[in-house]
Amino acid sequence: MKTVKDVSEITGVSRRTLRYYDEIGLLKPTELTDAGYRLYDNRALERLQEIMFFKELEIPLEDIKNIMDNPSYEKEQVLLAQKTLLEQQRNRLNGIIELISDVMKGINKMSFEVFNEEEVQKILDHTLECMKKESLEEQIQKYGSIEKYREHLASGFSNEQAFADVFKWYGGKEKAMEAIMKSTGNTEELKQEQDKNAEIYKQFMTAKESGDENAAKEAVERLAENYKIMFRLDNARNILLDLANEYLEFPKLAEATDNQFGIGCSEYVAYAIQKYYGV
Repeated sequence: MKTVKDVSEITGVSRRTLRYYDEIGLLKPTELTDAGYRLYDNRALERLQEIMFFKELEIPLEDIKNIMDNPSYEKEQVLLAQKTLLEQQRNRLNGIIELISDVMKGINKMSFEVFNEEEVQKILDHTLECMKKESLEEQIQKYGSIEKYREHLASGFSNEQAFADVFKWYGGKEKAMEAIMKSTGNTEELKQEQDKNAEIYKQFMTAKESGDENAAKEAVERLAENYKIMFRLDNARNILLDLANEYLEFPKLAEATDNQFGIGCSEYVAYAIQKYYGV
């Protein structure tokens, strides 16, 4: 048996709080001594631990009491639900901390100023320089001339929503411009990155089939790292969350992914990403 003092030292819950829990019937002592001192056994300590978990979820004491006193209360199921909710809170906070760290390092100085004409032409020059000769010739033949092909590429810069997303991924125009100008068009590098992605998606499917949440979490982390390499990102959180939304909102994209890796893959990846980032 443990005294109020013992319980307070073990759990960090104040003596005053223990007395209050007794008064409202949330945690009654196992027994009282002849002198009126409260004593608690291991079962009472387990109940106190469950109460502390509920409090971490900011559930009111009255609701905690009603939940725990309900005859259908099943400890294991409730603990599993608590664990899931706390993991989501942790993941959300981790994502926020990651973004704050980037801001402190000057990575995410958010700026949504659009590319000016000079910058657009610079990007087009670089894009054409990076293209394989055979691919460029095919496009010139398709559009009639290199000038027409440039016009086609330039038309993509009128999509404000697309560039708002790009600027969000990179934290502003300057970082996006820097990443674009670092691209090399190296097909061998691209193939390696695509192969890595395929390997990661297979890990997602293995996690899905086995119900291994740790493997899914690891797959999200690996996907984030690969996306950083593929798109020259400092932080992959926004681009992965946008990917998750696209899988859930655009059936054709989800279908293409499922056809390649297995039915349900796109949805599983989407929810794994959202869970990892606490969304």
